[in-house]
Amino acid sequence: MTQSAELPPTDSSAPLTDDQGPSSAPELDVKHRLVNGPAGRIHLVEQGSGPLVLLVHGFPESWYSWRHQLPAIAAAGYRAVAVDVRGYGRSAKPLDVEAYRMLAHIDDNVAVVQALGEETAVIVGHDWGSPIAANSALLRPDVFTAVGLLSVPYAPRSAFRPTDAFALMGGSEDEFYISYFQTPGRAEAEIELDVRGWLAGFYAGLSGDTMPADGAGSLFLVPKGGKLSDRFLGDGLPAWLTEADLDFYANEFERTGFSGALNRYRNVDRDWEDLAAWEGAPISQPSLFIGGEHDGPTIWLADAIKAYPTTLPGLSSSHILEGCGHWVQQERSDDVNRLLAEWLHSLPAH
Repeated sequence: MTQSAELPPTDSSAPLTDDQGPSSAPELDVKHRLVNGPAGRIHLVEQGSGPLVLLVHGFPESWYSWRHQLPAIAAAGYRAVAVDVRGYGRSAKPLDVEAYRMLAHIDDNVAVVQALGEETAVIVGHDWGSPIAANSALLRPDVFTAVGLLSVPYAPRSAFRPTDAFALMGGSEDEFYISYFQTPGRAEAEIELDVRGWLAGFYAGLSGDTMPADGAGSLFLVPKGGKLSDRFLGDGLPAWLTEADLDFYANEFERTGFSGALNRYRNVDRDWEDLAAWEGAPISQPSLFIGGEHDGPTIWLADAIKAYPTTLPGLSSSHILEGCGHWVQQERSDDVNRLLAEWLHSLPAH
C-alpha cells in the first residue's frame, strides 16, 4: 500500500479561500481548489467555463507554469484547469518511489476530470507533463479526447530499456541527467543547498535567450563525479522569468523538497514494464505538438517527430518555435496561446 505524507484530502466541491491558497503566488484571477485523488489531495487552479482543458506541468515547475495560458484558454471559451502534479505544490506527496509511476499519474488525471463533474477533457502537457498527457490519451481515450504536447515529442514505448539507453547517452566522460537523477537523495542533496539559485541556473540553461552558445545539450550531461549545476552559467534570469516568478517556484520547492518531483524520473523502467502491452502504439485522437528550436528533446527526439504520421495519425499540426528553448509556454506565451486557441477551436465539439 502506498504511504502518504499528506493530510486527508478536502471535499472536492469546495474551492480554497484566499488564506488557504498559496500565499506567495502573484495575484491572478484564478480559483484554487483541492480535489480527491488516488493518493490524496490534488491541488488545481481553474479559470473560465466551457469544455475542460487539463494542463499538466513538468519538472521543475508547478501549475504556475501555465499562468499565461489559463486566461487565454478561458477567453477562448474553455474551462482551463492546471494541476500540481503529485509530488508538487499542495498536491499529495506519497513516500514510495513507485507511487510516481506513469499509471498513477494517469489515474490522477482521470480523478481530476471526474471530480470536476466532467466526463471528457482535452489534455495538454509540457516537459514530463507531455508523456503524462500522451499516455493518459493512449490508455484512456474514453476520457481524453485530444492531446497537446509541448517540448517533449511523443515516442511510443520501444523494446529498449530506458536506463540502458540513458547510460549510452552519457558516454564515457559524462552521465546523462536522468541517470544522475536515479539514486534517491543524490540530486536532492545538490539542489537543497540553494534551491532558488539552482532553479535559476536550470531555467536559464534551457531558455533560448540565456542558454550556452552551443545550445542546451551540455546541461543534460553531468561530469562524472560532479553535479548538474557544474554546467550552469552566470546569474542572469531569462527574459520570461521575473524575480517574483522565481520566488514563487523557489518557495514551493523549499516547502515541499524535490523528492516527489525527482521520483518521476526514477520510474522510467517501471513505466517501460507497465506499458509493455502498448509497445509502438499510436495515439489516434486529434493532437498538437509545439517545441523549441534549441530545446534538447526537440533535437535528440527529432526522429520521433518525423514518425508522427505513424505515431500521431490524428496530428493537426506540429510547430517548432524559432529561437525558443525548453520552456515554450513561458518563453513564447503569445505564440503558444495562439496555437492552442486555434487548435482547440478546430476540435470536434465534445
